[in-house]
Amino acid sequence: MEDKSNIYLIPANAKRGSLIFNVFRSIDLIIFGIGFAISMILIMFVPMNNLVITILVLSPALITGFLVIPIPNYHNVLTVLLSIIRYIQGQKIYKWKGWCIYEED
Repeated sequence: MEDKSNIYLIPANAKRGSLIFNVFRSIDLIIFGIGFAISMILIMFVPMNNLVITILVLSPALITGFLVIPIPNYHNVLTVLLSIIRYIQGQKIYKWKGWCIYEED
């Protein structure tokens, strides 16, 4: 009989082919592009006289750039935040069934 422990159904680089620059999904680039475009429009039309206004004008690009930064064990920061939200909004009643429960038939 053949040893099936070394046979993989999915190649290790399967996800890399569907990513842009091997890092970004298309939605990541769309999100960053929208934030960058908003910042560029604000830079053209808002006079930046002090530091607070400059930070506010650049904040859409900075926030969306932060959301699409790749991190280990997840795709990017946006994926982590969506996982946290999904966990918090998930089911809160856990049905315990373990070795200490005795069921009579």
